Amino acid sequence: MTVNDIAKILEELAPLAHAEEFDNVGLLVGDPNMKVEGILVTLDTLENVVDEAIEKKCNLIVSFHPIIFKGLKKLTGSNYVERVVLKAVSNKIAIYSMHTALDNSKMGVNAKICEVLGLKDPEILIPRSKSIKKLITYAPLADAEKVRTALFQAGAGEIGKYSNCSYSLEGIGSFKPENGANPTIGNVGEVHFEKETQINVIYSFEKEKSILKALFDAHPYEEVAYEILTLDNTNQDLGMGMIGNLDAEMDEKEFLLLVKERMRASVVRHSKLLGKKVRRVAVLGGSGAFAIGSAKKARADVYVTSDLKYHEFYQAENQLVIADIGHFETEQFTKDLLVDYLTKKIPNFAVSLSESITNPIKYL
Repeated sequence: MTVNDIAKILEELAPLAHAEEFDNVGLLVGDPNMKVEGILVTLDTLENVVDEAIEKKCNLIVSFHPIIFKGLKKLTGSNYVERVVLKAVSNKIAIYSMHTALDNSKMGVNAKICEVLGLKDPEILIPRSKSIKKLITYAPLADAEKVRTALFQAGAGEIGKYSNCSYSLEGIGSFKPENGANPTIGNVGEVHFEKETQINVIYSFEKEKSILKALFDAHPYEEVAYEILTLDNTNQDLGMGMIGNLDAEMDEKEFLLLVKERMRASVVRHSKLLGKKVRRVAVLGGSGAFAIGSAKKARADVYVTSDLKYHEFYQAENQLVIADIGHFETEQFTKDLLVDYLTKKIPNFAVSLSESITNPIKYL
């Protein structure tokens, strides 16, 4: 398998189009056509991780965080980023990053946190808006089912746990083929009226290219009439953070100790305890101050995240308990998630979990 083959498998889990605009994801270093001998999965790509890849004969590193975040103007080895890139290139090791593409996946970082904490029925905490599109097209009655089926096979018509969703109307379309046209139906220079079906389907924005290709391939007309609209509907399968429920209520302190144990946190920084029972829990791996309001709106009893500043703890406002367990701690199980996923997808391939500890923060 090539680097590009592995990338396609990873994109099934976390399409790169789902990453935030500020991010740098995908293949950052290496040849996409290089044959992969082994894969090393890590949270961060540091020099010791590249050394580990060399030792384990892995020429592809799948990393959660991108080693190249901002543009590099030189490669002289003057800092840790340049040294990693130089070492990877000189040893013909490719580096692929997933970061916020996996953050936004319903089976990604936050789903793994929910699993570790035992949260049931998790849902996206901040569903992404402006990510669902609607296609409206028109086909002759006899070809409508063929066109509709092609759109479904390309990924259109998926709503939550439902597929093959569409809405159709019958009407009459008109057109006049001009000189140079090669009409499937009708004659050049004559106005033609045709009984047609209007087909309406929605789809997630990253599928647009394949859906339009399916439309053009399946449609009998030389010129295909269609409209694309961007909807305000939120996407329940895409977005930041998750919220779920414990099997049974717990005391606040008891739950925070459970979080500390299961998330292997050295310390839990938290807002004032409210003396309430905990049942509903919101989580967001990495820096999550921006989602405090969403956690309150979702009526979470506790919000587990990281990288909170002093004044951000005030935003709890006696409505919930905010717990900061550390950036690395919230994302550390992402490696296990990716190893499990790749092992199931390519069971006869060498996929290794990095043993290198990349947490830059230490505690006394």
